[in-house]
Amino acid sequence: MIAEGSRARLDRRHLALTLLVAGTFFMENLDGTILATAAPTIGRAYGIDSAAVGIAITAYLVTLAVLIPISGWLTERLGARTVFAGAIAIFTIASALCALSGDLAQLTAMRILQGAGGAMMVPVGRLAVLRVTEKRDLVRAIAWLTWPALAAPIFAPLVGGLLVTYASWQWIFLLNIPLGVVAFGAALRLTPAEAERSRKPLDWLGFVLTFTGVGGVVVFGALLADPAAPAVATIVAGAAGAVLTAAAIWHLGRTEHPLLDLRAFRIETFRVTHAGGSLFRLSISAVPFLLPLFFQDALGWSPVQAGAVVLALFVGNLVIKPATTPMLTRWGFRTVLIWSTAGAVITMLLSAFIAELTPVALVVALLLVSGMTRSSGFTAYNTIAFADVPSDEMTGANTLASTVQQIAAGLGVAVGAVALRFGAPIASAVGIDDAAGAYRVAFVLIALVAVGSVVEALRLSRTAGENIRPPHRARPLRRARV
Repeated sequence: MIAEGSRARLDRRHLALTLLVAGTFFMENLDGTILATAAPTIGRAYGIDSAAVGIAITAYLVTLAVLIPISGWLTERLGARTVFAGAIAIFTIASALCALSGDLAQLTAMRILQGAGGAMMVPVGRLAVLRVTEKRDLVRAIAWLTWPALAAPIFAPLVGGLLVTYASWQWIFLLNIPLGVVAFGAALRLTPAEAERSRKPLDWLGFVLTFTGVGGVVVFGALLADPAAPAVATIVAGAAGAVLTAAAIWHLGRTEHPLLDLRAFRIETFRVTHAGGSLFRLSISAVPFLLPLFFQDALGWSPVQAGAVVLALFVGNLVIKPATTPMLTRWGFRTVLIWSTAGAVITMLLSAFIAELTPVALVVALLLVSGMTRSSGFTAYNTIAFADVPSDEMTGANTLASTVQQIAAGLGVAVGAVALRFGAPIASAVGIDDAAGAYRVAFVLIALVAVGSVVEALRLSRTAGENIRPPHRARPLRRARV
């Protein structure tokens, strides 16, 4: 048996590793969204239109999406410690090179390199945590790993605005350097060493099909959101992405050593998490994109005002975080998911009714509740995804989950932009002609997407996740006094 002192040291080491991985997730997620705030400033510095800077944003998101599938194979070949530490080093070096870029072409190239590092950090870091976490501790560990995906898109507008206003756009990347150096040393120290890994061959055909298929889907989302994008290019990207992704799925289900192991989809909890969960991520990721624009363009707020109020979403995340595990313990995954997804739909619909005369306190209260639904939903989805996955399939399931989640998160902003693009003509058609009309329709459209996650939550078995649900201890009844 493990001595009590050894167990305590082991738990502290696991917690330190979990916090390290959470920190790297935050860096990766923040860099995926923060550049949008600095686009006008970068455009002026390079003497180009600010819209052209969007290619650097898209290049990063596409690289993340298409390279995540290979992370599982690399981990099996080299070990989690080597790949995780190496990914942090690549991400940090690329951040410095982004700050030194002299034109848009250089910046885009370095963003691709940065995305390559991020694509390894995200799934491999989580896998390192999952491998050292017992089933009974899975809820707590995933709760720590959930906050970066929730916090980064919310902090990005405010942090980006402050850096661009009071420093320079280069500091968006320079801040990653000291953080990356510390994280690199911590990764070498905290990530467990592993024995000789598998030497299975790389599924080259699966890699090419997945790379091009996922890339086509993400590019299609970016083009569809851009009113200036050529219609032919949008159609070609969408068709190519759909055909190649379908071919990849067909191939992965039949080859002996697939790049992505699709067996996890046979497990109900994993399958539902990545059906309804993807719709939840799409809609939730679109909200932090729409809100700052809505507050500035429709309500006339300043960038700092808009960024500060959007922080209420993160406060909601923090407020509910200590209660998330007790909620899952008391009511179970299905009930928490139903209420979280339904609450997200309601808050999105209510956001459509925010007006110039709406008290700021009421807006903050609405965003607080929205943040609480985001946090509880994300934690429940991310935890139950691995509830029934066997240990020997964890690497494949983790890589598959990371790929699906990154595609959903990457397309979230595009879905928000598409909803806003089509919101204007719909608003005009129904007689809403004010500046806020397009945004009001966009929030309704995003809420309709989120309804799909409510339906999937209702379909989930009542006993789903029971094997990782901590036992609920009811309070003992007091004896009646005689």
